[in-house]
Amino acid sequence: MAGTASQPVRDGAKAARAVWSRDFALFFTARAVARLGDTMLPVALAAGLLQHGYGAGAVGLAMASTAAAFAGLVVFGGVLADRFSTRRLMIGADLVRLGTQALAAVLFSGHVVLWQICAIGFANGVASAVFQPGVASTVPRLAADIQGANGAIRVAESAAQLAGPAVAGLLVGFASPGGVFAAHATTYAVSAGCLLLLRLPPLPPGSRAASGHGTRAFRADLVQGWREFLARRWLWSVIAVWCVYMIAVWGPTVPLVATEVVREHGPRAYGLVNSALGAGTVVGGLLALRLRPLRMLRAGAIALAGFAAFPASVGAGLGVPAMAAGAAVAGAGMSFWGVMWATSVQTQVPPDVLNRIHAYDVAGSLAMMPVGQALAGPAAAALGAGHVLLGAGAISFFVCASLLLIPAVRGLVRVEPAAAGSRGTPAATAPSSARKC
Repeated sequence: MAGTASQPVRDGAKAARAVWSRDFALFFTARAVARLGDTMLPVALAAGLLQHGYGAGAVGLAMASTAAAFAGLVVFGGVLADRFSTRRLMIGADLVRLGTQALAAVLFSGHVVLWQICAIGFANGVASAVFQPGVASTVPRLAADIQGANGAIRVAESAAQLAGPAVAGLLVGFASPGGVFAAHATTYAVSAGCLLLLRLPPLPPGSRAASGHGTRAFRADLVQGWREFLARRWLWSVIAVWCVYMIAVWGPTVPLVATEVVREHGPRAYGLVNSALGAGTVVGGLLALRLRPLRMLRAGAIALAGFAAFPASVGAGLGVPAMAAGAAVAGAGMSFWGVMWATSVQTQVPPDVLNRIHAYDVAGSLAMMPVGQALAGPAAAALGAGHVLLGAGAISFFVCASLLLIPAVRGLVRVEPAAAGSRGTPAATAPSSARKC
């Protein structure tokens, strides 16, 4: 009996060792602090632009400028990450974003010109495109339990999302939008400091980044990454469906929810609703730490259906408590899906092409988001913001049903990290049929 009772304790300690180390803790802190700043940004943009006489269309354009630069250039960032040190690239990107957000803080403290804010957003998006690809390959290098590591990061980022909008609302209320941008710049300084102290284990001797850029052309690396992407039916099928999601759901939801809630209830109410979204994502991340479904994408798609509650509750004109409840349900579903998706990519794709595959994944996922954000204002003017948001909620169900109808997606079987690592380079060139895709 004593041995049986102590087994869960030993299992828990073993799982913790598979995730936590000094270096993972530094990476964990960098991601959490940067996410804290990122979740403050929509509040600052919406409140700052509205305060200077701009409307929903301007908020959408400002957000779209960052998203367009990121989605358009992240594939090039993936090639750079497979050729050079991902840690140095991420530190450099953080320092650039430290500068862009500090400049935004100065501008929002005085006269605001929309094109300047869009230009700053574009530069910020370029830096993010260099930063993001390295995240995918860093997690497997720091933790043996990849799903556990992704779940822990998701919980930390979710907790930051819980606190960030509320802090931003207070800063806007008691200081100014410029103060929020100054705080955002500080979070990138902290992230860069953590990454500077990070010691990544060496890459396998045959990897491209371990041996430098080699003799192959930059274009050849792009083409190889694209071929590897197309070889995985489950991967490109999800991205194709996600393009619809970005245009019709996520793209318009972010700026329209921000402007509608700020206009009707004030920036503090928007901070509360966004914090509820963060609380939901904490719950989703905790569930992802405990649940280990055999078919991860199928489970994630079912959970993702809950996102519909967020735009629908705002579009229906419900009160702040109801909108907060809808945001919490949406956050839980999105968070669980995010862990299932990230873990699937990191365990199904060989390490030597992971950064490029992740870059194509991110680019495809976000390519249509700036379109949705830019169209949010005109669509709201023509149809009404409430109708656009209700439509976004309905389309959320269509997206989840589409994912479940694709055999390669719903039937993808999880791969444990040890098995993923044992496949090595040969798996990179294996046809999709040989990979149960």
